[in-house]
Amino acid sequence: MSRGSLPRYILARIGLMIPMMLVLLTLVFLLLRVAPGDPITAAVGGKLDPVVIEARRESLGLNRPLIVQYLEYLWQVARFDFGQTISDNRPIIEIIRDNGGATLTLTIGAFLIALGIGIPLGLVAGRARDSVRDVVIRLFGVVTYAAPIFFVGLMMQMFVARPLGFPTSGIANPRTQFTVATKPITHILLIDAALQGNTQALGDILLHHVLPCLTLGLLICGVFIRLVRVNLLQTLQADYVEAARARGIHESRVVRKHAFRNALVPVVTVIGLQAAMLLGGAVLTEKTFNWPGLGTQLVHYISARDYIGVQGLVTFFAVIVVMISLVVDVINALIDPRVRYS
Repeated sequence: MSRGSLPRYILARIGLMIPMMLVLLTLVFLLLRVAPGDPITAAVGGKLDPVVIEARRESLGLNRPLIVQYLEYLWQVARFDFGQTISDNRPIIEIIRDNGGATLTLTIGAFLIALGIGIPLGLVAGRARDSVRDVVIRLFGVVTYAAPIFFVGLMMQMFVARPLGFPTSGIANPRTQFTVATKPITHILLIDAALQGNTQALGDILLHHVLPCLTLGLLICGVFIRLVRVNLLQTLQADYVEAARARGIHESRVVRKHAFRNALVPVVTVIGLQAAMLLGGAVLTEKTFNWPGLGTQLVHYISARDYIGVQGLVTFFAVIVVMISLVVDVINALIDPRVRYS
């Protein structure tokens, strides 16, 4: 394989992914074990007999040496086994199956909104450099990026939901959720409603998605505004753009056909970086809107001091972020072959 071949590039990225994953998993494992106290006692202390607590510790392997626990943890993750919670004895993989769909639709919807707002506004700001529009758009991007997500969610509930009649809580009304969830196909409520042909339920679920997705989407749209604006300004000064202008091509066509496409290349690179921000923001968004996703479950297990549940969900998030980063790198290499030589 040549140095710039795509298979070689993919293999190199996979090789880099392995130590990155090991570092993340090691940090998750160690940080949750430096907390004072025994995890079983913290989660169920005062509710169970000491003999039962000791039996639980032994069954979970918490009485074994730390290095043995660490190696078992890595082996479990390699088999996509994220453990079993202490407080309610649920396998983490079951929680991911039942609640992961809600987080998936929330983050995808938020990401599409962020792109739909950020890219056009970045284009407008780049074309109107240092104008009033540019200043207003840049200020909007800074405010949305810096504002606490729970505050934005509360503002949405108070000033958008009430006047326009949007739901402020849950992924669907209880009746719709029960009707669709009793016949699960993919365990993703939105997709299941579509596959079942239940248009009324589909409309209700989509309506419940509007405010949470908009709130989370605003969190990262400022990143895309700034990125598109900066890269558009740089691209407009490139030689091939000047050559297009010299040929008498209209400015709007120069921007649309020549500058805009090249300005979007860095956006693909940043998508992987925003995955972690989206998942982190999903935790607060789900709590604000009572959303039945993995973020809500994570907060629940943190409150219950169930560190096996916390460890399993955080590990799953870490695996997803690393996998998204790998996919984005490959897509970036397909779009821009120069990346393969870097």
